[in-house]
Amino acid sequence: MRRYRLLMYLLVELLTVNLFMGSSASGYVEHDKKSTQVDSASVAYTQAVKQLTDVMVNDVVGPCAATRYYTYAQLAAYECMYHLQNPAKYVSFAGRLTSYPTIKPATSSSHIDVELSCVYALLRVGESMLPSGYQLESVRQKLVEKARLQRHLSPELLTNSQAFAESIVKQIVQYAASDGYVKTSGYPRYTPESKPGFWQSTPPAYAEAYEAHWATLRTFLLDSAAQFRPVSPVAYSEQPNSAFYGLAKEVVDTVRLLTPEQRHIADFWDCNPFFLNQKGHMSFGTKKISPGGHWMGITSLVSLQQHLPLAETIRWHTLVALTMSDAMSSCWQEKYASNRVRPETYINQVVDRTWRPVLQTPPFPEYTSGHSVLSNAVAVVLSSLAGEAIPYTDTTEEEFGVPARSYHSFREAAQEAAISRLYGGIHFRDSIENGMRQGEMIGYYIVGKLNGTRRDASVHK
Repeated sequence: MRRYRLLMYLLVELLTVNLFMGSSASGYVEHDKKSTQVDSASVAYTQAVKQLTDVMVNDVVGPCAATRYYTYAQLAAYECMYHLQNPAKYVSFAGRLTSYPTIKPATSSSHIDVELSCVYALLRVGESMLPSGYQLESVRQKLVEKARLQRHLSPELLTNSQAFAESIVKQIVQYAASDGYVKTSGYPRYTPESKPGFWQSTPPAYAEAYEAHWATLRTFLLDSAAQFRPVSPVAYSEQPNSAFYGLAKEVVDTVRLLTPEQRHIADFWDCNPFFLNQKGHMSFGTKKISPGGHWMGITSLVSLQQHLPLAETIRWHTLVALTMSDAMSSCWQEKYASNRVRPETYINQVVDRTWRPVLQTPPFPEYTSGHSVLSNAVAVVLSSLAGEAIPYTDTTEEEFGVPARSYHSFREAAQEAAISRLYGGIHFRDSIENGMRQGEMIGYYIVGKLNGTRRDASVHK
């Protein structure tokens, strides 16, 4: 694993140095000199991101769809920031993202409040695209009222700032409408294979396969969802001396011998948007955050911890959102290509029919682990943005009753998120480890491709 990571690090260094030889050596994502105080505009922005997350939790938005909503909302805010605050410092995503248009605001950039415009745009995209986006209307109205009463913006400035944001939001929503998502609702319903080794729906809900056609959506930075296919999974077998049986036995033994610390890790990274509880003859659901929502929370937390100005706070969130979207596209491409059985199904059929996992098995194929792919891709990008050794305490799950956990780096957190799926009994080890490599490759590729989102930047710190 160490040799692999060293090779990938050297590869991205060579790639990005060749692409941007003339840029400053100050660091790929070197941000403005850190302030000693938290920026109030950044606080307002991260609060709006959290409000976006809250609506997604309410709507039980799944892991793939959540990354899509985050990305378009962040792009709208980024475009406002790009046109208003630092047009000479930041660059447009036109020509960098697949089929991305040159965004042209319909109004002049003079007499516009940057904070109001950016936060307003983020909320408006959520309002336009989320099933319960109407819940953000009152949040947006309070934002405008606060700008009027507390920041004393004039009526003209309020009107101009909203109109500026609206013109950008309209173009972002049009871009979103062409990504292929709407078409997926017209595709044939996915029918699970009945052969041994293939995915089958799992208890307690026996839900149908989630987003079986997600890989058909347009990617943002990857050439296609199939660009970073992992190595093939361990071959299926029911023989007790086989490698596959060994993977299953490891899951059984891990769950049986789980320590309190490992149980905490499993619960902390569960990130199951809808958990079905059963008590006797009664069933009720529990809504929780998605994996993307968890990493958005981490991005917000560290942005404030680093005292970033608004422009950098927006840029960090946007790069993370883009990374999450492409990571999930890549992962879902493999999930429905390999279509591998979940541990719960295999163990109940072959090893022990009474066995149950710690976490509820999600309704989609096993290989590769979505947490492993997404978390490690994001960790590479965040490490490039902030640095390799950034300690932080993650309080994201506290509102769902799970105590906080502390980390020395994003990579440490990503590795823990990956292994949590073994502790939870819902993934085999090869799915976790190969998913981690898949995510890292995506992350390094994105770092290289997005190098230069600031005009004064090179690759890595």
